Amino acid sequence: MVSQAADANSKLQDAAERASELRQAILRHDGLYQSGTPEIPDADYDALIRELFALEEAHSELQTTDSPTQKIAGWASDLFTKVTHAVPMMSLDNAFDEAELSEWHQRILRLLGAKARQDALFGDGEAGGGGDRGAGEESESATIELGGFVCEPKFDGLAISIRYENGRYARAATRGDGTEGEDVTANVATIQSVPRQLTGAAPAVLEVRGEIYLPISDFEEMNKQREEEGLDRYANPRNTAAGSLRQKDPAATAARPLAFWCYTLGEHEGTPDFAGHSDVLEYLKQAGLPVNDQWKLCADLAEVKEHLAEAERTRHDHDWEVDGVVVKLNSLAHQQQLGVTSRHPRWAIAYKFAPEEKSTKLLDISVSVGGKGKATPFAELEPVFVGGSTVQKATLHNEDQVRLKDVRPGDVVVVRKAGDVIPEVLRPVLAERPKGLPQWKFPETCPCPLAAPLTREEGDAAHYCTEPQCPSQKWRAIKQFASRKAMNIEGLGEEWIRKLVDAEMIEDAADLYSLDYDALIEMDGFGEKKRDSLREQLELSKQRSLGQLLFALNIRH
Repeated sequence: MVSQAADANSKLQDAAERASELRQAILRHDGLYQSGTPEIPDADYDALIRELFALEEAHSELQTTDSPTQKIAGWASDLFTKVTHAVPMMSLDNAFDEAELSEWHQRILRLLGAKARQDALFGDGEAGGGGDRGAGEESESATIELGGFVCEPKFDGLAISIRYENGRYARAATRGDGTEGEDVTANVATIQSVPRQLTGAAPAVLEVRGEIYLPISDFEEMNKQREEEGLDRYANPRNTAAGSLRQKDPAATAARPLAFWCYTLGEHEGTPDFAGHSDVLEYLKQAGLPVNDQWKLCADLAEVKEHLAEAERTRHDHDWEVDGVVVKLNSLAHQQQLGVTSRHPRWAIAYKFAPEEKSTKLLDISVSVGGKGKATPFAELEPVFVGGSTVQKATLHNEDQVRLKDVRPGDVVVVRKAGDVIPEVLRPVLAERPKGLPQWKFPETCPCPLAAPLTREEGDAAHYCTEPQCPSQKWRAIKQFASRKAMNIEGLGEEWIRKLVDAEMIEDAADLYSLDYDALIEMDGFGEKKRDSLREQLELSKQRSLGQLLFALNIRH
């Protein structure tokens, strides 16, 4: 008995330690996502949430009120005035396959059936109808008329709430933590697809919720222009849209081609009585608000599943990014009966598309050296179209990951690009591996011209180049210092940093603040206009926060 108790205590301790690790990781990734700099795909983030849910369900004593499973993901930045949402902006629960979607369907049938039986017992037998028959789940499925489902694209943008008073644009706020968001009224007012005045008879208050996004075609055009100017490419449309909306100067937001879709209501006064969510969408469209026309009213779950298959097949046929379909119970009466949890409404679920995977040939494994000397292996691939774009390079993380996955130059490999973050090599296709293909070995020396030794300390997964004069470290350290989430020095991209280092005008980031501006003009392609712009950006960088400075310096350990 003692050994059994000890074993139970040991398992509980292990679960508690893992739950703590998961909470810290989830909160960190929440902050990165909200700031527009996610490090992991949505699918990996969802896996962390689901693991924490499972641990807390198995060990109820581990559940805490401040756990990420009990809250809406997000936060509100201190850069903007806070706005309290009269109606909370909630997250959505997720389904990753048809089985989980069916479980959600059965769950709402059970809940509505229980509500119908309760109403019958207390004299309100009309609601739900037949709920007092008590024949179990089969009876509930037969007697509860759900009234259909609305399927809408799950846009990959930034959630927003826009308030109209007597038909006039009054305020806009980000979701934040669901209860409190950021006041971005002036910035959202610059978006052309957001009307300043509603059409028709205007209600006293109409708060609409939707998504700010960057059309894919405009995103590609922006990156093309940045490449011509020698600047780094933006990572993806979602992050760029989030960063564009959070500009302190509305003129900077106005310069970005942002757009808006609305898909539901928040607080509202003086609107008609709606029977279903489909009626809400039609009303919003008639009021002059942009409603995406890809939504569909489905009669039953079978029709929902048909629509999901078609939506996933055509996911890249549009000029906006989607990562799934939101399925909502159409009946607003049923929505009210089902209510919400601390995180999400029970009457809606986000069906997430599976991360796309494609196979291609691994041409070589190379190593890049970062600003603090960290040597990271990456795959050079035959170009392959996956996740909505063409991929030629993919991360391999470190030596241990390469060994674990056993990928070798010459292999056919499976590549995934989920959530539009850095593409990843998942595994080799062993059936297509040529005979005698040798394993890849981590290089012993840095790929820079100095060829300094690469070292790996005990307990560390990464290799490092410890040569302080390593050219790769120099320009990459300066590149990090000037990057958007660090000192945000616009116009100082990789190309110009390399040129300044090669010309020995700068050795490190500190040298940027003592540049010889007259000598700059003599450099090919660097005129007075670019010189003056760089000088202005460097002055602005002196106003960045301590947090941005620490990130910019990228101090190891």
